Amino acid sequence: MLKRLKSYDDLIAMRKSSDKKVKKDKVKVSICMTGCRALGAQEVYAEFSKQIKKQKLQNKVEVVETGCQGLCARAPVMTIDPPGVFYGRVTVDIVPDIIASTVLKGEVINKLCYAEAGKKIPYLKDIPFYSRQNKIVLRNCGIIDPNSIEQYIERKGYDAFAKALFEFDPEQIIREITRSGIRGRGGAGFPTGLKWGFCRKAKGDTKYLICNADEGDPGAFMDRAILEGDPHAVIEGMLIAARAIGAEKGFVYVRAEYPIAVNHLRNAIAQARKLNLLGNNILGSGFNFDLEIKMGAGAFVCGEETALIASIEGKRGMPRPRPPFPANSGLWNRPTNINNVETLANIPVIIAEGAGWYKQLGTKNGAGTKIFALAGKVKNTGLVEVPMGTTLREIIFDIGGGIPGRRGFKAAQMGGPSGGCVPEEHLDLPIDYESVKAVGAIMGSGGLIVMDNDTSMVDISRYFMEFVQEESCGKCVPCRVGTRKMLDILTKITKGEGCRSDIEDLKEMAYVTQTASLCGLGQTAPNPVLSTIRYFINEYEALIK
Repeated sequence: MLKRLKSYDDLIAMRKSSDKKVKKDKVKVSICMTGCRALGAQEVYAEFSKQIKKQKLQNKVEVVETGCQGLCARAPVMTIDPPGVFYGRVTVDIVPDIIASTVLKGEVINKLCYAEAGKKIPYLKDIPFYSRQNKIVLRNCGIIDPNSIEQYIERKGYDAFAKALFEFDPEQIIREITRSGIRGRGGAGFPTGLKWGFCRKAKGDTKYLICNADEGDPGAFMDRAILEGDPHAVIEGMLIAARAIGAEKGFVYVRAEYPIAVNHLRNAIAQARKLNLLGNNILGSGFNFDLEIKMGAGAFVCGEETALIASIEGKRGMPRPRPPFPANSGLWNRPTNINNVETLANIPVIIAEGAGWYKQLGTKNGAGTKIFALAGKVKNTGLVEVPMGTTLREIIFDIGGGIPGRRGFKAAQMGGPSGGCVPEEHLDLPIDYESVKAVGAIMGSGGLIVMDNDTSMVDISRYFMEFVQEESCGKCVPCRVGTRKMLDILTKITKGEGCRSDIEDLKEMAYVTQTASLCGLGQTAPNPVLSTIRYFINEYEALIK
């Protein structure tokens, strides 16, 4: 039973109490129960629970439902501590053997272990996919039960908020975030501290805070995984942000296609309210802040902040011209700050560890880490968190395990449907906002789709153009007409009906769409076209000839 916390001392006491209840001699079996559900994780969990009860092992074994553990290519996955074993592609029929061998005796079942170059690697710490990452945002994902606020607090959850609440004033919080160098992880890379400062200074008694969880890029699931695996990290980040800008009301705008994320977030908000971590007079400080979930209908354009605001207000999700910017006139014409999920999940770490510590991670132009959803023609698909400045080669080959079979690497689509294709010649490019833009792509929210030598880059360009054309809200002519014209030309080329002038026509149409569109969707829509023409023009010419 959760008891209301009246002060920071109560929070510390709760952690100590929870820590005493944890039996250190128990074997902990952590099963991914989010994305892995699609491949039978629920059945595996049910069988584990059944066998533990049947064999009366409740005092020896703890089975924990976790969020994404990262290595989606091996789903369903689990870890067993001790001895720190990682198993993948677990099925119901093998559960009794896992209990008898690994849980009770510490013996490894080789056929369930990760393999590389013909060698079995049983322990998670030795698997390159994990050992080469630096998990800051994903620090709790795959470790704690996302539906347990007690487990989050056991791992110093809400300490950073308490520090920001009782040791910092709002301006000090903003200075610390600014000094850390963190930039928005939603795609544009705008300095987070600067954004908070604008909203703090904006005139108005009522201010709003919005978490943008409208993740719509094909193949991207970073924000979804954070909300599913560690929702309290996002709530804590929002509490700190609200304290900084002076907001008492916040919204999480999440797409309805994320039912597990919505359910876990709803549970987390309810738990935080019960503990007096949300609501009025939080921890006896006089600070008020509460959260509400708003579910979107899946429109890609609602990832753009002014379209998102319109959707929350009950209007059709369409962007509007700026200025005024949301920091001055946003939700219901009040000053509004919007950050995405990954940005907010970074905030507690920055406050807890300090801006100086955080700034040491990454590059001069991009502090901290970045999460990528590694998908496509790569061995180890899944979630990857690495410091800014890590190269594509390290992500795709050292962590991702390279291209399956004997096919070679051709390109990586970065930044979602509005991103660009990065060819082999830039594999050693250190990834940050400016370097990626220089080669014709964007960081975006972190989608990273790998393509092998069998991929037609013209087909890829047409596929992404079809997506953005369909998702265009149609409000402005350059985007509405420009994306349609480019799609028509690309379709004609892929059918073998192209002519010599088509490439120049594509370039001209791309330039007009880029420079004249109202919002980021149209402004970045031509990126796949321009990047594939830039690096793979021979494929266009071959189809035309």
